[in-house]
Amino acid sequence: MTYVAITLLVLLFLNFYTTRTSQELFFNSKQTAMIERCKLAATEFSTLEVFSPATVSSAVEQLGSLRVSRLLVTDQSGMVIYDSLAGDSALGKTALLPEIVTALRGNDVFSGQYRSGAMHSQAATPIYSYGSLLGAVYMSEFDASQGAIVQTLQKNVFTTTLALEVVLVIFSLIFASIFSHRLKKIMDSMATIQKGDYTHRVEIGGSDELAVLGREFNDLTDRLRTSEQKRQQFVSDASHELKTPLASIKLLSDSILQNEMDMETVREFVSDIGNEADRLNRMSQKLLTLTRADNTEEDPREILDIGPTVERVVRMLEMIAAENRISVSCQVEADCPILILEDDLYQITFNLVENGIKYNNPGGLLTVKVFRQEDNGVLEVTDTGVGISEEAAKHVFERFYRVDKARSRKTGGSGLGLAIVRNLVQRNGGEIGVESVLGQGSTFRVSFPIFDTEEERQ
Repeated sequence: MTYVAITLLVLLFLNFYTTRTSQELFFNSKQTAMIERCKLAATEFSTLEVFSPATVSSAVEQLGSLRVSRLLVTDQSGMVIYDSLAGDSALGKTALLPEIVTALRGNDVFSGQYRSGAMHSQAATPIYSYGSLLGAVYMSEFDASQGAIVQTLQKNVFTTTLALEVVLVIFSLIFASIFSHRLKKIMDSMATIQKGDYTHRVEIGGSDELAVLGREFNDLTDRLRTSEQKRQQFVSDASHELKTPLASIKLLSDSILQNEMDMETVREFVSDIGNEADRLNRMSQKLLTLTRADNTEEDPREILDIGPTVERVVRMLEMIAAENRISVSCQVEADCPILILEDDLYQITFNLVENGIKYNNPGGLLTVKVFRQEDNGVLEVTDTGVGISEEAAKHVFERFYRVDKARSRKTGGSGLGLAIVRNLVQRNGGEIGVESVLGQGSTFRVSFPIFDTEEERQ
């Protein structure tokens, strides 16, 4: 409606402007013609020896047709000494017409009006003889032919304006209807998504802004659906994983309460309860770590050399490796600075090395390497353990995914360690991958962009 109102005002303004301009053009041409005729008559009258009604009438006859509706000639006092109008003549009367008054003051004057479908024009000039004012010549003209041209022009402009406005109204209604229909589809889809149906998609054809909005809406819906699926899977997996140690604790405690046991058996059951509690505690800690890794708020990172942190983690876990008869080889190249949170680098290294020990075979070898590869600093952890199948390798970084559930439970695995590692690596702008051969071992490779300072480059 606003668009229609604005266009209507613009068209009305153009209609008014065109009409006024056409009238002004007609009056300008009329002014030139009538002033010339008045001056022609005034020149003829100024040559008369006697300025009287008789001589003026004779001079008018000699001028011939002036093609005016009325001709008045007055003396210097404004009294009419000649009137071309036969009926209702003003002869002998004082003419107080504005044009005559102005002419008697020594000025040429013209005025015009458009009314009743005709052009009404008036002009007057003074009559001078040897520098003396004799009187004034006044002419008026009623031009119906030019009035008809102006009227036709106005009618055509108005008709065109009206037709354009009708077309604009129809176009606006069609456009508004199409726009509203497409927008309503998006609004209805939003209401559907709000109810939880993330499979719904909105179909908006074309390539305009609404089509782009529709595609963006579908992309957002896909992300929401994926996020919801991950959330549901996470809740399901977390509930299942937490339920297992809780069920074990409940079963063991009920067995102690309901059965008569010797002290040695009670100690064994209590020890099992403690182990399950420790397992539950480790799982809770890993869930908290994963939540912090997902947090978008980041602490300030710092430039760190990968080597010292990796060596510290290896020294800490060497004792556990020795208990499992795992040999550890640590090969660290100097000068691998990266931009990272120190706690994140420690957690990444710790999880990978710990997994390499847990899932290795007794008497196996764990190799930890740090080196530069082009513009990246690389941490590589290789074990000679059970390995991972090609299919399992695709899911090994997913939360709660475990390659060997029986072995994972035995070693206390929760399926969260590698998910935490992946999140921490990605949060610090790195990449992680795995290469594995089933029954021969696995290699986890983490790379971060090298962050050389300006001084080092020089």
